[in-house]
Amino acid sequence: MNQTPRGEAAPLWPRLSGGGAPILSVIAPCYNEEPTLLAFVARMTAACRAVAGDAFELLLVNDGSRDGTWPLIQRLAAATPGVTGVNLARNYGHQLAVTAGLKLARGERVLIIDADLQDPPELLGELSARMDDGYDVVYAQRRTRAKESAFKLLTADLFYRLLGGLSEVPIPRNVGDFRLMSRRAVDRLNTMPEQDRFLRGMVAWMGGRQTEVLYDRDPRFAGETGYTLQKMLKLATAGITSFSTLPLKLAVVLAGAGAAIAFVLLIYVVVGFVTGHVARGWTSLAMMMVFFGVGQFLCLAVMGSYIGRIFLEVKSRPLYFVDDVVRGPEAAPQAGVPPIEVNG
Repeated sequence: MNQTPRGEAAPLWPRLSGGGAPILSVIAPCYNEEPTLLAFVARMTAACRAVAGDAFELLLVNDGSRDGTWPLIQRLAAATPGVTGVNLARNYGHQLAVTAGLKLARGERVLIIDADLQDPPELLGELSARMDDGYDVVYAQRRTRAKESAFKLLTADLFYRLLGGLSEVPIPRNVGDFRLMSRRAVDRLNTMPEQDRFLRGMVAWMGGRQTEVLYDRDPRFAGETGYTLQKMLKLATAGITSFSTLPLKLAVVLAGAGAAIAFVLLIYVVVGFVTGHVARGWTSLAMMMVFFGVGQFLCLAVMGSYIGRIFLEVKSRPLYFVDDVVRGPEAAPQAGVPPIEVNG
């Protein structure tokens, strides 16, 4: 990275240096993407050449695919200049696959994009043009989402509304991980060691100059999505618990509500005793037991979620392991470029 005086912004789009580092890196996590991969690489490399000439690298990160994705990535890396295959030791999940790519990326600008072609590679030119105005992060914000179910659209909207209401950091709505980042932003993101990662929130937390580009999201090119309901719920939980402590304060709210209800019931019992209309009380007792029982279990669940995150963090295990990194002869590291570290 170029050194500049404190307070001045480093150039975000320098020329290719003598050391041979690429101008642009593209990170594409891949999980069972065999039906889509050829079309994705063709469109993505064309978009990269339109923006950066031959000074780019495309990192295809295989996240423990169960189909022929990794053998196909190996063939593509051997035959396609600029393509690098990265094979993780197992399926770590989308966020850690992207994290592995961020650690390996050498470009002055880094694009994160999924390989399913729902996010158009051709948007790279517009994202780059916006970054030329001096932004550190340009994220792609979905204007429409073609052929997605009403359930998916509803749950996504509810999630972003809930996250926006709870988060202590403003996180843009209808924004995934599809974004272009400067070298400075990537270096900052790589210093953040969280185990249970929610990258779009982490990027928002960093601050700096960030802006959006609106686009229409396409339907999936082929195959089926790897984002099951369980994975979406896990990501949503990570997003909320990573950037808000408000759920932990729920116990205080429930305690206050319980005290208020108990006070009203106390007045009811005293008035009944004074007037001689002593109620048997089983209804009110049952209501109190149900209310406090549900409240206690809810509080325990929230606290358990946070404690689980603490448990993962204090173990300080590596985020991931890389089994193989495959480059073709045209894409071999040049002099002056540090070797790739294969452990997370």
